[in-house]
Order: sequence, then structure tokens, then C-alpha cells
Amino acid sequence: MIPHYFLYEELKSDIEPTFLHIEPIRTRSSRHGWTIRTHTHPNHHQILILDKGGGTIEVEGEDWDLSPKSLIVVPALTVHGFRFKRDTNGYVITVASSFLRNVFREDPELLNGFLKPARFLHSQLGEEIDLRKLFVSLQREFVWAAPGRGASIKAYLQLIAVAIGRLHGQHHQPHVSGARDVDTVIRFRELVEEVYRNHPPLATLARKLGVTTARLNSCCREVTGKSSLALINDRVLTEAKRKLLYSEETIAEIGASLGFADPGYFNRFFTRGVGISPGRFRHNSLNAVQA
Repeated sequence: MIPHYFLYEELKSDIEPTFLHIEPIRTRSSRHGWTIRTHTHPNHHQILILDKGGGTIEVEGEDWDLSPKSLIVVPALTVHGFRFKRDTNGYVITVASSFLRNVFREDPELLNGFLKPARFLHSQLGEEIDLRKLFVSLQREFVWAAPGRGASIKAYLQLIAVAIGRLHGQHHQPHVSGARDVDTVIRFRELVEEVYRNHPPLATLARKLGVTTARLNSCCREVTGKSSLALINDRVLTEAKRKLLYSEETIAEIGASLGFADPGYFNRFFTRGVGISPGRFRHNSLNAVQA
């Protein structure tokens, strides 16, 4: 099972709705040998900017190279881990989903920048907004107890989000979804994280969200380009891949832990979604590591 943290290796049951945290990358990474193992933040997004060093971020089973002066966005619920080069530094912001929704209440399209993982290299950032200076200023306000601290933190966060939104527009050209659609999808993904192993009917999930199944599907397609069922299946497949790579459970045990009573059905589900059988996926991955 992928561990869920509110900060890496820190558990918290009650999430503060106004939570925001910022710290230098080296603060936490150096304590763990510059390796942050695979985990997820169910209710928090992360934004990183690298000053120096680099390494690799593993995002939902894919490896992205990291380089100095790059910007990384890791949305809530994204399975990820870092392997930093020694002495890498920069800043990492961890912010609650509810805080973002509150801050962007009057400008909800800015939430679109936090729907999918993203990496922007130095050559893509441009010079319209000095992002590093914004991170430094936000860090300063975070550790101070000066008058207007809360307002200042929100202002710097908004400017960083504006930069992220513009970068998406320049390099990915996403469709801008409505605030209600985005909010529905965020709440849906949070709910899926709690129940995906039980394979609940879509109608049950839609009812919990206060929408019809058709409306839920429409929101998911509008915001992510995928159906609600496809998003659930993606989450199951991600967990299956993790277990195949990092656990010693048998394929039948992995299937059972993910709600598949019939090993054959799990095999067919995985093969249809990934293109190869779970046994072949595990074999190929182990050979790639040993090569």
C-alpha cells in the first residue's frame, strides 16, 4: 500500500483547511539520504522549484529528470517519490486542497493548474515572473509573525499559481474548466482514494457527491479528458503496479488486496489497462532494474 502523508513521514488525521507549509528541499531530503520514497498526499498539493542539483521524480510510475531552476507541480493524490542528487536545494510548498479552493474562490480557473502533474524546465519558465523570488518571499512570510502575514502568504501563493496557469497555457494549452466541474472532480478523486479497493458502483459515488452519474461523467471528461470509471481504473492500476514493483506479494494476493476475488479477472483487467500481463510487467521491471 502506498503510504499517505501530510508531510513526508508525518501523519495527521485532521487536516487544517488553511494549511500551507514551505521549507527548503534540503531540510527534509538530506535527513533521508536525498531519497523521498514513493508516497502520496491525499489532501495536499506540492510545488517545488530547484535552485541547484537535480535528480529524478517518479510520478505515477514514470521517471522525470529534474534539473536546476525547474518547477514541478504534484497534485493531491499523485503517487510520487524523489531521488535527489546530493546537496540539491530549492523550495517545496505543501498546500491543502481546501486552502487553494478558498484562495482562488474569485478566480477558480487557477485550480486547473493543479489537476495534473507538471514539470517546467528553466528554458520554459521565461522571465515574466521571477518565480524563485516569489518562493523566497513566501518562505520569509511563512517564518515571520509580522502583521498581515496571512494576507501576504495568500498573495504570493496566488502569484505562483498565476505563473503555473500561464505556463500550462503556453506549453500544454488545456481547456479551462468551470469552477464547479473542477471542484466536483477534486472531491471525486478524494473519494476514490478512500474506496477504490471496494469497487463501489458509480451511482453510489455520485450520490455521495450530490450529483447524478451523468453529471459526474461530464465533469470528469471536461476536466481530465477521461470518464469517471477510467479515473477509478487508473487508480487501481497505479496501486497494482506499485505492489508488483515493490512488494513480494503474489499476483493473486495483489489482486485480492485490490478487491478482485478472481485472480483471472485481475489478470485480464491489468492486461487490458497496461497492455501486458501483471507477471510480464513484474518480470520486465525487475530486469530493467538489474540491467
